[in-house]
Amino acid sequence: MISEDVRQIIENAWDDRSLLENDIVQEAIRGVVDLLDKGKIRVAEPAGGIWQVNEWIKKAVVLYFPIQKMERIELGPFEFHDKIKLKKDYHKLGVRVVPHAIARYGSFLAKGVIMMPSYVNIGAYVDENTMVDTWATVGSCAQIGRNVHLSGGVGIGGVLEPVQAAPVIIEEGCFIGSRCIVVEGVRIEKESVLGANVVITNSTKIIDVTGANPVEYKGYIPPRSVVIPGSYAKKFPAGEFNVSCALIIGKRKESTNLKTSLNDALREFNVAV
Repeated sequence: MISEDVRQIIENAWDDRSLLENDIVQEAIRGVVDLLDKGKIRVAEPAGGIWQVNEWIKKAVVLYFPIQKMERIELGPFEFHDKIKLKKDYHKLGVRVVPHAIARYGSFLAKGVIMMPSYVNIGAYVDENTMVDTWATVGSCAQIGRNVHLSGGVGIGGVLEPVQAAPVIIEEGCFIGSRCIVVEGVRIEKESVLGANVVITNSTKIIDVTGANPVEYKGYIPPRSVVIPGSYAKKFPAGEFNVSCALIIGKRKESTNLKTSLNDALREFNVAV
C-alpha cells in the first residue's frame, strides 16, 4: 500500500516542479511506477461497480518522464533511445512475448498474457489470459480485463493528461475485432464483441437497434453487446452526409462460449463484417 506521505509528495511535486530535483521526491515517483509495473497499484480500478481513476498515480507517471535521462537500449542488432526501460523477466511473470512485442516498464502484464508483435505503454494494466494480437497497441494507462482478445491492428487509446480524464477500459471477456479503435476514455463493458473496424470515441453515437426504437449511448458499450460499424445521415451547410457510428445489433447469448470466434458471434445475427 502507498502511504499518504507518498501521495502528498506526488501532489506537491505536481504543483511545484522545482521539487523534482529533490532525491526524496524522485524516489517516491520511481516507487509508484515500480508498483505499477508489478500490478500492485492501478491508474483506474473498479470499486463497487464504478471505475475510480486514481489521479495522483497518473500524476506520478507524468512526473516520471522529466526525472528520467535518455539512455541507449541495445537488444542484439536493435537499438532504442528513450527515457524508460523495457519490461523484462517475462518467463518469471508467466507471460508469452513473441518478437517483436514491446511492453514498457511501468505497465503490468498478468500471468497468461500473450503479446504477439504489439505494444503496451506505461501505466497500462493487462489482466490474466488476455491476447494482445499482432500490431495491436495498448495506450498509456489503458485498463484491459481478463480473457480479452485484442485482435490484429486494434488501437486502444492512451491518456495521461488531463489527469482527471478516465482511461480506456475494456472489461473482462471482451472480443475486440481487427482494426477497431477505442479511445478517449470509452468503456467497453464485460463480454462485449466489437466487429472489425468499429471506431468509438467519447463523442461517437452508439445506437442500439435491437428494439422498435433506437436507443443511443455515448462513451460506453453495455455488457454482452454485439457491435458493428454503421453510419447515420447528418445535415451540414453543404448538404447531408453519412457520419460513422457504432450499432448494437444484439446481445451475446448466455449459451455462447466466451471463447467463440468473432465470426461465430456475428453469425448469430446474420451479419458479416
